[in-house]
Amino acid sequence: MTYRAGVIISKILLVEDNKQNALLIRRVLEARDHQVIHAEDGESGLRAAMEEIPELILVDLGLPDIDGQTLVAFFKRTSELKDVPVVAVTAWPEDTAREMAQAYGCDGFISKPINTRTFPDQIAAYIAGA
Repeated sequence: MTYRAGVIISKILLVEDNKQNALLIRRVLEARDHQVIHAEDGESGLRAAMEEIPELILVDLGLPDIDGQTLVAFFKRTSELKDVPVVAVTAWPEDTAREMAQAYGCDGFISKPINTRTFPDQIAAYIAGA
C-alpha cells in the first residue's frame, strides 16, 4: 500500500472475464490512482495473485474456467494471500450474491453493474479493513 497526499493507493487484482465490466471497474479504480492488475480467467487470476500479492482481490464468481468457490478457497488457504480481502463482484441477485459470497469465504460482495459513484468508497472500505 502506498500513500500520496492523504490518499491510499493500493494494488488491486481484478479477476473478471467480461471485458466491458473489467474496463469500467479498471477505469473507476485507476481514476482513484489504484494500480489494477486484470486477469481474464481464474487460471490467470491465480498466477497474478501469487506474482503480485495484491492488497485486495475482486473476483467474478461466474468465471468460465475455475468456479468462484475453488478460486476463493485457493486464495484463502495460501499463506501469502490468506489475509488479503477477497470481494465477489457479481451480477447475481443481491440475496443470492450475499449468501454465495459468504459460503465461498469472501470478505464481501459488490453487485454488478457497479455504481460508479459509490464503488470507490466500497473499495476503500475493504482496503481499510484489511
